[in-house]
Amino acid sequence: MALAKEKIYTEEDYYNLPEDVRAELIDGVFIYNQAAPNTRHQRLVSELNAEIRNYIKSKGGACKVIPAPFSVKLHKDRNTIVEPDISVICDESKLTERGCTGAPDWIIEITSPSNAGYDYVTKLNLYKEAGVREYWIVDPSIEKVFVYHLEDEAFSLSQYTFEDQIKVHIYDDLIIDFKELDI
Repeated sequence: MALAKEKIYTEEDYYNLPEDVRAELIDGVFIYNQAAPNTRHQRLVSELNAEIRNYIKSKGGACKVIPAPFSVKLHKDRNTIVEPDISVICDESKLTERGCTGAPDWIIEITSPSNAGYDYVTKLNLYKEAGVREYWIVDPSIEKVFVYHLEDEAFSLSQYTFEDQIKVHIYDDLIIDFKELDI
C-alpha cells in the first residue's frame, strides 16, 4: 500500500490564504505564526525601522526599509515565502505588488519565545542560501543581537548586547545604538 503523499503548497496557495491567517511557506510547507507579537517586539520593530529609514532618507539612498507583514519570495524557483520583521531592499527591481522577489540586502528578525529556534536555525539557513548580505537576530529575552554578515557564501557572526552600538555592514557609516532605542 502506498503512503499518502504530503501536499506541496505553491505561491498561489500562499497568496490565497485568508487575510487574517499569518503564515510562511517553506519549500511548499506552511508554517503558521499563531501568536501575535508582544509589545516589546513591536517597539523593537518600530524603533529599528525608524532608525534605518531615517538613515536612508538622510543619505538620499535608494534602499527601501519595509516592516512586516511583508512577503519575501527568496527564490524565483522555490515555494518559499517568508515575512521578516524588517527587510531592507536596495534593488528596486525586486519589489513587486506582492512584496519582494529575491534576497533582501538586510533582514532583521525579532525573536519571540514561541519561535526563537525557527529564526536561529531555519531562517538563518534560508537567508544564507538566498544570499541575504546581512541578517540580524534580535533576541529580547536575553537582550542580545546576533549579526550575521555574508562573506564568501558563509555568514560570519558577531554578538552584541542591548547596551552596544552596532555597525551595519551593508552601509559604511550606519551605527545603531541600542541604548538610544525606546524599547
